[in-house]
Amino acid sequence: MTEYGYFLSCEEFAPDELLAQARAAADAGFTRLAISDHFHPWNDAQGSSPFVWSMIGALSQVTDLPVTTLVTCPTMRLHPAVTAQAAATSSVLLGGGFAFGVGTGEALNEHILGDRWPPFAERAEMLAEAVGIMRALFTGAPLSHRGRYYTVENARLYTPPPQPPPILVSGFGPKAAQLAADLGDGFVTMTPDRELIGGFRQAAGPGKPVIGGVKVCWDTDRARAVKRVHRLWPTELLPGELNQVLPTPAHFEQASELVTEAMVDSAVTCGDDPAAHLATIRSYAEAGFDEVYVGQIGAEHDDFFAGYREQVLPELAGAG
Repeated sequence: MTEYGYFLSCEEFAPDELLAQARAAADAGFTRLAISDHFHPWNDAQGSSPFVWSMIGALSQVTDLPVTTLVTCPTMRLHPAVTAQAAATSSVLLGGGFAFGVGTGEALNEHILGDRWPPFAERAEMLAEAVGIMRALFTGAPLSHRGRYYTVENARLYTPPPQPPPILVSGFGPKAAQLAADLGDGFVTMTPDRELIGGFRQAAGPGKPVIGGVKVCWDTDRARAVKRVHRLWPTELLPGELNQVLPTPAHFEQASELVTEAMVDSAVTCGDDPAAHLATIRSYAEAGFDEVYVGQIGAEHDDFFAGYREQVLPELAGAG
């Protein structure tokens, strides 16, 4: 049975807004939360970037819902040993209700210390080594490690998680799906691609969940919603590997000039027709997702949560 959660976008909202959304999500009937981990927004119009680990600590004090990072890159911006400590503390604060989505990252966030941006194959190797380090530290046992990419010397988490958090590996193509099957406890992907999900399940075997998310824009004026998405999130429609390789918000703004309002209109669920929202979310459940996280674009959260509480989530629950 698919679970439905709310997606907290650190790129678009300030800390106090994210906390208010988390409370409203629980009241509306969402059963889980996901939160992004960025150093930069995708463009200046989004205009925010709070530190995800501080946010998770704050979320633990305002909601009982479990929280998943979608997703953290544990390889460059923070050393995996430090990231393991942050994830362990988050799990403790959430009473074990923490899932650790990880990925190979985007240059947008990971170039900030001046490190070289490696190709995917190298980033995948870095991720595999980082996950091994973090899993070892989650046990609470001392760790010394000298690998190809990372060194850990006499490290131990004295506040380990109540149980190791599941590590969910993000990807958008067959190679990443295979990496998730080999390395992860689950797979994170953002499109309802049955073939990709089927390939992951065949490679991973039973018991590993598939997690995804989708952004929508609930508004009584559909044309206004389309304009809002085009202004704030045209990056959702950029093709290929651009989201992984462009280094700054300014570069994303340049690339986004290729995205038209007509493209947004045909690709993103906008307006307040519950049938349209239901069709979008059901496409994820029908593709085999175990968890689907919905994020509202723009500031109309009162209307969004009311609409989902009254017209969308009950229908999804009724469908099983």
